[in-house]
Amino acid sequence: MNSYVQMTCYDHGGVEEDDSSILTASVPTTETANFISPTVHIRTFPVVEGGGTGSSVLSGWARIRNGWRSHTALERSLLLVTCGLVTMMALILPVLLSAYVNLKSKQDLRLLHISHRSGTSNSLDDRCGLCTSAACVSASALMMSAMDTSVDPCQDFFQYACGRWIRTNPIPSGKPIWGTFDRLWQDNQIVMKTILEQPAESLVSEAEKRAQRYYQSCLDVNETMEALGSKPILELLTQIGGWSAIEPRNPEAEKRWVFQEALQTAHNVMNMGGFFTWAVAEDDKNSSRHIIQMDQSGLTLPNRDYYINKTENDEILVAYLDYMTKVGVLLSSAVDPQQIRMEMKDVIELETRIAQITVASAERRDEEKLYHALTVADLQNLAPFLDWNAYFQSAFSQVNISITPSHPVVVFSPDFLHNLSAVIEELVVTDKGKRMLHNYMGWHVVRSYLSYLPKAFRDAGKILRKLLMGSDGNEETWRSCVTDTNSVLGFAVGAMFVKQNFHGESKPLAENMIAAVKEAFKNNFDNLDWMDEETRLAARDKADAITDMIGYPKFILNPQELDELYGDLKIESNEYFLNNVRSNQFALRQNLIKLNEPVNKTLWGMTPSMVNAYYTPNKNQIVFPAGILQQPFFDNSFPYALNFGAMGVVMGHELTHAFDDQGREFDRNGDLAPWWNNATIERFQKRTECLIQQYSSYTINGQPLNGKQTLGENIADNGGLKAAYHAFDNWAANSDDELVLPGLNLTRNQLFFLAFAQVWCSSSTKEALHLQILNDPHSPARYRVIGPVSNMPEFSSVFQCQLGTPMNPKNKCEIW
Repeated sequence: MNSYVQMTCYDHGGVEEDDSSILTASVPTTETANFISPTVHIRTFPVVEGGGTGSSVLSGWARIRNGWRSHTALERSLLLVTCGLVTMMALILPVLLSAYVNLKSKQDLRLLHISHRSGTSNSLDDRCGLCTSAACVSASALMMSAMDTSVDPCQDFFQYACGRWIRTNPIPSGKPIWGTFDRLWQDNQIVMKTILEQPAESLVSEAEKRAQRYYQSCLDVNETMEALGSKPILELLTQIGGWSAIEPRNPEAEKRWVFQEALQTAHNVMNMGGFFTWAVAEDDKNSSRHIIQMDQSGLTLPNRDYYINKTENDEILVAYLDYMTKVGVLLSSAVDPQQIRMEMKDVIELETRIAQITVASAERRDEEKLYHALTVADLQNLAPFLDWNAYFQSAFSQVNISITPSHPVVVFSPDFLHNLSAVIEELVVTDKGKRMLHNYMGWHVVRSYLSYLPKAFRDAGKILRKLLMGSDGNEETWRSCVTDTNSVLGFAVGAMFVKQNFHGESKPLAENMIAAVKEAFKNNFDNLDWMDEETRLAARDKADAITDMIGYPKFILNPQELDELYGDLKIESNEYFLNNVRSNQFALRQNLIKLNEPVNKTLWGMTPSMVNAYYTPNKNQIVFPAGILQQPFFDNSFPYALNFGAMGVVMGHELTHAFDDQGREFDRNGDLAPWWNNATIERFQKRTECLIQQYSSYTINGQPLNGKQTLGENIADNGGLKAAYHAFDNWAANSDDELVLPGLNLTRNQLFFLAFAQVWCSSSTKEALHLQILNDPHSPARYRVIGPVSNMPEFSSVFQCQLGTPMNPKNKCEIW
């Protein structure tokens, strides 16, 4: 996968690892501040047109009730009797349905996706204070089936909310993680499979037909990949002078090999990674323009720690070497396997040297300190291992753009580039060093295409994947092909997905909820004694300026505009490998051409089917794709306690990202600029230390979390829960709706917290948890629940937790 178009202009802490085909479930994110870490990559082509923002906080929500006092005494008596009967039925229904759910625990959540409530809101069950609609009964059964009511919620709210779910939902074979998000993604995959397998004549745009052809090429029912064998990758390698590791020694050819020429081809023609990463992206200090950005990269294993702490990771390093050797042997019968193994050891040695100069993500959270404005000429002085003007010109000449020594470049890791330059300058002057550089480059090209080669290549990394993730990552072919198609042609797939699966009435409700959560978030500013008045006013102004985009970009439903997005991208139904070569090159050109174009702040950076959400600081924008606006997170027919507890918290989370330790550095226009009072900054940072210490005290299998690395997400988790709760509380104060779920002896405020917690019901292998703690800016699911609720007095009040219990500690952390 191309690392250039994917490069983030916000989460710079996450780019120390390069995209790796080894890890099918742990690919680094390209989005700026995601709600969860995506398990798939999106090749982000430019997208036009966004969505609007909701204007009314409570408009259309309050349901009209007939007053109790308007009934006669006889009517009230009859109503009480009838309500009792309805209540008994409602209590029995979820129990029966819960039993059914347990018997069918391995089936997808879609079995419980009941359509919208019918009838008027002034129904008998409403007047009884009990929601007995199909949606409410199924939601109640689903929530009950996840709970472990033997656990005191004040002792461990995660176990209380999810204990039974964890026991009855073992991690499926081939997966390292299994949770609510994963189940919904599987539901979405089924929808996408159906639409990708429909007759071609029913598709309305060429882009949709391309998506279908790509999907067919991935399924490869004619076994074209097996027939071609290694021929496609060997032909590709000729563009960088072959791959020394798998070829008989040829001193003359090795002397002719030129590092800069090969790197320019790998990066700027093939669009492959290695050594460092760069992209055209929004300028952090002038978000209306595009600029070249550069950052550290170059590792195959998902974290520098695997290379540096060799004693702890010896088994993984050996498995990695075995993996590389297997791939080399599959590509060549002309070279002794032991010789290939020695060559691959040299590649690991070079990656180790790169790891040693790579800065850990936890140390890369200050955006102002990361930003270094240079020119191409300055870059030449900083890192003279390349002729940088020639290097960039080799890329931009493809789109008729000229680069000069005075052209601006933003470098986020100048020390890394300077040190990398020293390493490469040392190696490039010796025959052995040049061979090491060539083998490193060849490996990074090959590993990027292993998924598009015969099964033997795809299986070569099974042992390594198992060691890293606790799972070999295998899944049904159609599922991986759906995911891959969505990655390459996601907006074409998205057009079909939203027509099939996204209800138009979802958007107005989502807009109203966002407006309510934003209003609650802003109202809380007045309660923050650490914030000075000038900063408070500016913060309110920034919150008002946040735009939201919901569901999907409108243009994808216009066949002509959708076709224009993918331009001349050629996709054939029997050319899986070449389809990916062409799509990589297409993505590169689409990124390069942006350099001289103004920034379009209505672009989408995530495809509609994704079960995720994100905030982009350069656009001061929050985005909620159609893929997440579904049960169990969101449904028009759910009581609002459930919608606010699940989806409302997601909305609050993304809003809070605008004011976390990184987002707060960007102003209302999306520019990296100082707008906080210095004294307020100091008080804010003091409060962040509380969160850092709190989360660093949590452990998983004896391994402590990195509270500094996860700080931004922890701020968003805590602030998002608080904002969503107060938004729900404000709504409840303006509504006579007292509906609760049948079978659950919980108030609507308790239901809010339960709905929030059950979003995070999940299980992970110990290996996946270890990798998450090393890599992920998000805390593990358990602590995304108990961390925020233990900081909220409102939670303790609702569940009547005594002071000093685990969920109601004496010392609490609060920022927003």
